[in-house]
Amino acid sequence: MIAGVSTACLYPEPTEESLYDLAVNGISAVEIFVNTHSELRKSYAVNIAEILRRFDMRCVSVHPFTGEMEQFMLYSAYERRTEDILEYYKYFFRFMNITGAKVFVFHGGKAVRSTELYCERFSRLFRLGKEFGITVALENVTRCQSSSAIYVREIMKLLGDEFAFVLDTKQAVRAGEPPERFIEITGNKLVHVHISDSSEMGDCLPIGKGRADIRGLLRKIYLNNPECSVVLELYRTGFGSVGELVHSYNILSNMTKECELS
Repeated sequence: MIAGVSTACLYPEPTEESLYDLAVNGISAVEIFVNTHSELRKSYAVNIAEILRRFDMRCVSVHPFTGEMEQFMLYSAYERRTEDILEYYKYFFRFMNITGAKVFVFHGGKAVRSTELYCERFSRLFRLGKEFGITVALENVTRCQSSSAIYVREIMKLLGDEFAFVLDTKQAVRAGEPPERFIEITGNKLVHVHISDSSEMGDCLPIGKGRADIRGLLRKIYLNNPECSVVLELYRTGFGSVGELVHSYNILSNMTKECELS
């Protein structure tokens, strides 16, 4: 199991600066949140890859800025939009090939008119990712259909081998879904996790600042997929200094090592 931190935690700091700040503080694995089109240029991706190489960091996943476009573009009734957005995703996949990331985080539709259409479009994107050696993984997001564990179970059955999942614990809490439920449903299809603590004080807290059974959650994840990556994804308002973020990462890292030893 791989523990890491998302560069999104330091937003709106520029992506490369966020990555550098995490690197000099000893973070060994990251998710890179690509914030805008210019960050998909080959020269930019090469610079990001150089920072990763210099600090012996691993990029496990990429989160695209296109989440809000997915309903309009991929799930449109206008086929040309679908073709265009599939072509555009290649920019992300090429970025990932340069930086070494393997998991592409996908929010999915908000109001797709049929489950069959939802699966057909996801399948096309999933297969396109595979051409680049990338796993496209659906994330549970409160404002999307993926927020429902029942819906995720339904499309997972229809998609079969053309399915992978990203669990976001804060999004599950917001949707009234126990994170454990998604773990049980998706099993070894769970390839990546956005993790945070939670309590009556909030649903996106640093590890140790809430009441969630993070250790128990990690054990369940590990039993389903020992290769799963688990990254801290906190809002910048949810912690004080980078030092506090690093402290939370160290707790998470130690917990993942306990899973491997138990």
